[in-house]
Order: sequence, then structure tokens, then C-alpha cells
Amino acid sequence: MAETEPTYVRLARGYPSAPLRPRVKIMKPRSMQTNAPTNSTPPPKYARALRAATRTALRMAAWNALLIISGLLLIALIGEAYFRLTKPFINSSAPFQFVDGVGLIREPNAELRFVDWYDDLYVSSRTNSLGFLDRQPVSPERAADGCHIAFIGDSFVEAKQTPIADKFHVRLEEMAARELPHLAITAQAYGITGAGQINQLPFYDEYARHLNPNLVTLVFFTNDFVNNSPVLQALDYGADIDKMPFMSAQKNAHGKPELRPPDPEYERFLLPRLPKTWYENARDQAIQVSYFAAWLNTKNIWNDSGKATRQTAAWAAMLAQRPCCAALLDDWRPNHKYRLAFGAPFKKEHLTPVFQEALEYTAFGIDQFKRRADRDGANLAILAATSHMGTRGDPQFDRLYAIAQPLNIPLISDYEYILKQGYDAQDGTWTFDGHWNATGHQWAAEAVLEWLKQNQHVCD
Repeated sequence: MAETEPTYVRLARGYPSAPLRPRVKIMKPRSMQTNAPTNSTPPPKYARALRAATRTALRMAAWNALLIISGLLLIALIGEAYFRLTKPFINSSAPFQFVDGVGLIREPNAELRFVDWYDDLYVSSRTNSLGFLDRQPVSPERAADGCHIAFIGDSFVEAKQTPIADKFHVRLEEMAARELPHLAITAQAYGITGAGQINQLPFYDEYARHLNPNLVTLVFFTNDFVNNSPVLQALDYGADIDKMPFMSAQKNAHGKPELRPPDPEYERFLLPRLPKTWYENARDQAIQVSYFAAWLNTKNIWNDSGKATRQTAAWAAMLAQRPCCAALLDDWRPNHKYRLAFGAPFKKEHLTPVFQEALEYTAFGIDQFKRRADRDGANLAILAATSHMGTRGDPQFDRLYAIAQPLNIPLISDYEYILKQGYDAQDGTWTFDGHWNATGHQWAAEAVLEWLKQNQHVCD
């Protein structure tokens, strides 16, 4: 046996200190082999760069969205602060109460706020002890000492848009004191928005009659044709035609109109409304608390302009199923509610049955006022308000004239006076609201005063 070399000799030669072992190749599992064939295509060389670019783009989009949202919130906060500092209040408030025999009327001695963001109108007034937007009622003794005039009408008499001191009947008193002092004219206003002559009859019976007015003046606007019709007024308010919240009329078995008192339970029978969408509910809640949201609402950003028309059409379809209204609504398709409210159909030569009936009810309402005036020894006149009514030759004015002339009721044309003076009628109304501004009230007062100068016998 050969002698084994010492260990230090082998180390000196560079040999390992232990016997060499055969190298064994350790195979990885197939699933771990990088070069093992797979069913997927190897990722492209630019995949890592693409993923990095995608992450960068998403980060940029997130930052941009955050900046946009932050900017919008900042604008909203600035806008909210600005409007709260510059506007006295946010929304209109007009408290109503139901009075037996009269119907809906304003609460007495209550604050009424009117807001119109379009015309930048913010007017706060107080109702008098009767519930009308006017000074406290004149005493019977003072009314008896001179010529007392009762002005009865709708929103043009109520005039929420104008301080009481600037209203036409107040201006008339002031000018008459200078130019017709011997008549000692006093004037009182009885007006509720949306009331036609039939609805206004209780205003005279319950509030004006006891003052024994020398002259009762009905202030007539184009929508009075609509408001005298129970069918059209039901469509305008969403009220049941048989359960109205104000004095109305219906035809008896002989086809003649007769008065029907207001129903105190009218709210139980209101016609169903179209459901609101979630964003309409959110909008309505927002504009009640946020000045900035209320301002945005005037820009029609989230308003459905056609919903009012669809609502009127839905109500018309409901009423058309009733025997009283089927023939009236058979060939009528509602236009936008604005056009219905402002009586545009009465400018046409041909009227569909529902508007023809509205003329009949208007004549009935005016005739009822004439009977009351004759009974009480008062004179009756009609003030045709604003350029919307026009003058002779305008179908609306001519239809009113055809009702008044057989009853010997004089017509005072506000628009005819405006033309005679060379005024621009648009200067007398608010741009978006459409009612008289202070200038329009002044012109109306001048028109009545000019007529009084020529008809002083009405104060006898």
C-alpha cells in the first residue's frame, strides 16, 4: 500500500483537503425553469416602461382631478361668501292661510320676502291686518269723507317685486292730492298672485265692501282668462277641479256657471305630481341652504325645462278622463307652462273649446262684480294692465272689450297711455320677472289719474 502523503504536503500542492467528490447537477422543478416552454407569449421588452408610464399617467390624472375639485370647491366657497355678504336673504317666503269663504290668502301682519336672482330683486314687505301687501286698511270714516277706490287683482296688484311706497295705488293717492285735491282720493289694494276675477269676488265681499268704495277697479292681466277657467286653473295649480282652494265656478244642469266656495280640504285631493329624480331632490335641498347653489339654479345648469310641460300634459290626461272635461281637452295639447300662464292662446283668432269656455267664465266673473257694484251703488272700471293686453286691435284686448262693453264697464288701457306718452313699454317692467317695476307702477298711476280727470263723476 502506497504511503499516504501528509496533509500539509497536499495543501502545499494546492490539492483539496478532502477527497474530490463527483459534481451532481441539481435540476430545478420544471415550473421554476426560466427557459421552460410556457403557453404565454414572453412580455415585450418595453412592458416595464409601459407599466411605469401608466403609473405616471394615473398619478398625474389623480393630481389633476384633485386640483380641479379643489379649484371648484374654492370657487364655491368664494361664491358662497360673496353672496352671503352681498344678498340680504336667499329664498322667497310667502306664508298662506286658508280662510273660510275666501280661500288661500296671505297671513296677516307677516313678512313676505321676494327673491328674483335673474333681475337681482330682493324685496321684503309686510302684509296688513287683512293679509294683503298694502298699508293698513283705511278707516271707514276717512273713506266716507272722500272718493275711495278699491283696486282688486292678481300679482300686478299684490306686486311683491315693489316696495309698498312705490305701488301704483299709493302713487295715485299722492298725485291726486296735488292735482285733484277736491276729490280727497283714498285707495286700497286687494291682490293675490294667480287670482282671476271669480277668485277675487270674496276680496270685495269680505274686505272691500264695508268701506263703500265709490269706484271698484279690476286690474286685468292676460292670465286672468286662464285663472277664471276651473279646468285651466286646475292644470296650473295641480288642484282637483272639484276641490279648489279658492272661489271658483262650475256649470249647473242648465249649462249656466254658478259660484262654488273654496274647499278647506283641497290638499287631500291635489293631483299627483311627476316623481322627482335624485338630482332634483338634491338641487331643491341645496338651493334652500346655499346662496351659491341658488345662484347656480338661475343658470339652468340642472333644470329640466320640459318637465313643467310634461306635468301639465299628465294632469290634462287625468282630467280628460272625467265627463266634465273630456270634450274640452280632447284637441288641446299643452305648450310650455309659461305660455299658458301668460294667456298667449287668447292672442289667436281661433280658440279651442277649453279656452272658449275660459272666456265664458271670465264674462261670468266680471258680470258678478258688476251686479255687486250696482247693488252697492259703486262704479266699476277695468284697468287693462301692461303691454301684454295691448289695445284695440289686439285679440286679447278686443275679447275683454267685448265682455265689458255690453255691461257699460269702462276700460282704462295702460298700454294706450304708454303709447300716447311715447314711452318704451319695456322700461316699465322687470326684464325677467315681467311685472311692473317702479316706473311701470308710476305709468299705471298716471293712466288712472288721467282717466279720473275726465270721469270725476265716478266719485259722486
